[in-house]
Amino acid sequence: MGRLFGTDGARGVAITELTCELAMEIGRAAALVLTKKADHKAKILIGKDTRISSDVLEAALCAGICSVGADAEILGVVPTPAVAYLVKERNADAGVMISASHNSVEFNGIKLFSSTGYKLSDEIEEEIERLILDNPEEIELKSHTEIGRITYSDTAADDYIEHVKNSISTDLSGLRIALDCANGSSSATARKLFEELGADVKLISAEPDGTNINKNCGSTHMENLMAFVVENSCDCGLAFDGDADRCLAVDEKGELIDGDKLIAICAKAYKEQGRLKNNAAVVTVMTNLGYRHFAAENNIDTITAAVGDRYVLEKMLDGGYNIGGEQSGHIIFLDDATTGDGQLSGVKVLEILKNSGKKMSELADIMYKFPQVMINVRITPKDKEMWKNDSAITDLIEAHEKTLGDSGRILVRESGTEPLIRVMIEGKDFAQINTMAIEIADKIKERSGR
Repeated sequence: MGRLFGTDGARGVAITELTCELAMEIGRAAALVLTKKADHKAKILIGKDTRISSDVLEAALCAGICSVGADAEILGVVPTPAVAYLVKERNADAGVMISASHNSVEFNGIKLFSSTGYKLSDEIEEEIERLILDNPEEIELKSHTEIGRITYSDTAADDYIEHVKNSISTDLSGLRIALDCANGSSSATARKLFEELGADVKLISAEPDGTNINKNCGSTHMENLMAFVVENSCDCGLAFDGDADRCLAVDEKGELIDGDKLIAICAKAYKEQGRLKNNAAVVTVMTNLGYRHFAAENNIDTITAAVGDRYVLEKMLDGGYNIGGEQSGHIIFLDDATTGDGQLSGVKVLEILKNSGKKMSELADIMYKFPQVMINVRITPKDKEMWKNDSAITDLIEAHEKTLGDSGRILVRESGTEPLIRVMIEGKDFAQINTMAIEIADKIKERSGR
């Protein structure tokens, strides 16, 4: 990870960590780096989620972009994948999404997209970082008539909805579905999208007020949707996160269907239709062991990437694969999108459900999910990478790995978006792996003095 950008853009507590000044500097540097080859007046699209801080950061970004001579087109509240799609569709030079995704309201973030609609490579982000942190004197401000203009789009959400609708050919009429919009970006698009595809739609958490994004709702808090689906006799429930690039599902019995199972459902359907490119799906090191067993049983190759949808995408592009994603619900359908798209994922799954004639619980029975324990340990900046060089921690991890053998695995890693060390253990015996995870987490806390 870089000094400003993590695995999914720049992120921090809005205004105090991700400051207005930093947002303006990112706007300036990104405009210069991403448009330096343009032989015309550069244009950058800006979308945002529903956080109270998004308007403030939008203003700062626009000031930065226009101060170096590029134009800024404001898209309003839209999902992150809408920005990725519209950058390419509208022949813009770059795109910016203001969002902290699944994080709580005090956080915000800045995600950058190139003119092709893809997230930036580490190298390009590092070039932007160097310009801000090491060589700010190279940023040339414009004046007089050379400064950029700010314009506003009133069709961004509708254009994105049409794009997702065109990704399937199935009428979803007859399906009664519940949608949890996390009081975020999908609140602006979900009802119209799924109703125009024919579904009977019930919405929850679709009344954003600037302060309630992801608050006990959305893909990180599935309890309300699980209960709502059963109480309202829905065929399926879909939950998005704050910027709608994630999707998790709930079957008609109220049981959770995570990203691993959704990828399995889609990969199997694509294989049966002859559409699974190079007979493989890309997953991450966090993907449940059950998925790997499913893939082997169905003669589907498994390609493994580091955690983060940008790394999944890199593997997909390198190998020519068209389905990939994460357990958290970031799923990329590369034939239709350049980034993870929660609503596109939901549409694809519902198409498979409708065409199968099965219940959602039957589709979800596609793989056995190994018990998995995840414990997050909060750290301070000085503790980053600490655990890797502490023998008291690494020896404990190694001892537990020997105990598990081939029947489980341990993964300890730092979050790319939050100040956390994640301890994940999988195995057949939940009590055993739970005890192991607690011991490792407690040892990390002890050694870091927390």
